[in-house]
Amino acid sequence: MNHDRYDDNYISGILTSVKTIALLGASPNAERPSYGVMKFLLGRGYKVIPVNPGQAGKEILGQTVYATLADIPGPVDMVDVFRAAEYLPAIVDDVLALPQKPKVIWGQLSVRDDVAAAKAEAAGLQVVMNRCPAIEYPRLVN
Repeated sequence: MNHDRYDDNYISGILTSVKTIALLGASPNAERPSYGVMKFLLGRGYKVIPVNPGQAGKEILGQTVYATLADIPGPVDMVDVFRAAEYLPAIVDDVLALPQKPKVIWGQLSVRDDVAAAKAEAAGLQVVMNRCPAIEYPRLVN
């Protein structure tokens, strides 16, 4: 898939089908973009599970933080990545090692790695990169 541009139906289809989102790189700092996006997604009815090894066992916006994706009890529909693009290949490997794979890997603004995306897509996952669900949701869903 070409990740320079996405069809609006592709993005809206993802946003209307996923229910549980692991937010990788979640921050308890209200000034950080990950905090704002998590708050936005929770406000739209998504179940958001924060992932941050430095915050594991604590809570962000009332949600328990897990150290890794593998520590989350149960499946997630989407992994929303708030980590630098250089980490995306390892993140894709972590996702593909999960016993129950998510449907979607979503890389936030500036998070893009076409090789990692191709690997995820070859395994049957949908991929969005360099986009923010808190921007796309109001534009396409609401």
